[in-house]
Amino acid sequence: MSKVDVLRKKYPRFIYENYSWKISGKDFKISFNFKIEPNIFFKPRVIIKNIDKKRINEIENRVLNPVRNPEFLNGVNNLVFHLGLIEILNYWKATCSPEIIIKVGPLNSEQIKWWRDLIMRGMGHFFYQNKIDFRGRKFVKIKTLPSKSKQLTKSAIAKISSQEKILLPVGGGKDSVVTLETLKKSKKNIKCFSLNPTLAAQKITKITGSKKTIIVRRKIDPKLLELNRQGFLNGHTPFSAYLAFLSVLCAAVFNCKYIAFSNERSSNEGNLKYLGRIINHQYSKSFDFEKKFREYSKKYLAPHQKLGGGLEYFSFLRPLYEIQIAKWFSKYSQYFSAFLSCNEAYKTNSGRKKPTKKWCGSCPKCLFIFAILYPFVNEEKLLKIFGKNLFENKNLLPIMQELVEERGFKPFECVGTKKESLIAFYLSWKKYRDRVSVKLPYLLKYFKNKILPKYPNLGKESKRILNSWNNQNFLPKHFEKILKRYSYKLQRD
Repeated sequence: MSKVDVLRKKYPRFIYENYSWKISGKDFKISFNFKIEPNIFFKPRVIIKNIDKKRINEIENRVLNPVRNPEFLNGVNNLVFHLGLIEILNYWKATCSPEIIIKVGPLNSEQIKWWRDLIMRGMGHFFYQNKIDFRGRKFVKIKTLPSKSKQLTKSAIAKISSQEKILLPVGGGKDSVVTLETLKKSKKNIKCFSLNPTLAAQKITKITGSKKTIIVRRKIDPKLLELNRQGFLNGHTPFSAYLAFLSVLCAAVFNCKYIAFSNERSSNEGNLKYLGRIINHQYSKSFDFEKKFREYSKKYLAPHQKLGGGLEYFSFLRPLYEIQIAKWFSKYSQYFSAFLSCNEAYKTNSGRKKPTKKWCGSCPKCLFIFAILYPFVNEEKLLKIFGKNLFENKNLLPIMQELVEERGFKPFECVGTKKESLIAFYLSWKKYRDRVSVKLPYLLKYFKNKILPKYPNLGKESKRILNSWNNQNFLPKHFEKILKRYSYKLQRD
């Protein structure tokens, strides 16, 4: 019997017992109680800093046709309840219990189907990592309050009014910088938002002059890290889905109408096929998730603005590829010393080591970012960011081959499409070629001799990709005009 089967048999049910929230001073404090039967308990916590108590009361008082029944969830309770639902995945993964029991609130059949779909698609990387067969409806069943309970309806959801403010998540990477600078130039009212802000995120918000950034502290229960060290199941969860639910709560609390993420079209491409399904490491950044979350949010979190209130969640950079965003980012050299996209920089190995908080120079993310920036950034400045020329590192050859899918499959990282990687290495080689007296570094020499001959049209393809625009997006019209105006200007530069 496999480890997965042993754990599922020993720990048959994951239970969302309850949640609680309170206002302490200026902090909005949330805690959740989870249980894995028979004997594992978790109590994760979230603290939203510097909230306005009056705003909380306003949300609570704007419930449409309030029903005096404890089985109904409304207003803040509904948003906190849902934050607990997405938090479940981080703890459920330890045992993959066959049943998830929601004791604290109702979900109708449509909602249960939505959550099960998110588990199947958002946890794909985790299933592949742990060689888990997730097929079949018996793999996980989601059960909610007894059927006699009243179902959550629009009449029990807060009709949240909001101002023309933008909640903009800042994680420390280049994408949020481009969104932030572009909307700032358009005189938009922006509220930066950071979850457990990294040093990079703090530097970025300081450089941009953002005042009163919304800070959220998420505290993982130490018990989960202990289970990881003991050998329970561990792996990737859909973090951007968690951010989506958290952002709706924060947008409501801080009176923001728009939630502008910085996810791009590159995230739509999967990594590999496993058990008949495409596995996409970036699923919760994809257009498919964005579409489904918008529909869920407008029905079960806050009504659409056409109904007189509501929030508008979208990805501002969705029409663009990563490499287009990199070219755009190259214009903002003031952020070069601040941004940090390397995931290895933040890993703690379940609490066994301290994060390095710097580019590792050895992972797929580092090589990809280096490659897409190289054609547009002065080499001296780029080497200052990474500390060395990654094209000279022979040990990165297998990673380059994976990025262009000459070997294995696209790495499980937030990297661009195969076509973008090919174009990035092509443009980097071309930049070196134009410097006649400079010797090609190892990776670009390999690219020239072994990979480039297979793709004779990369010159034309690079122009097409760098000038492309994807109409499959949910940008509100005035945001679309802003992005088009600045992206066209970039194309002419």
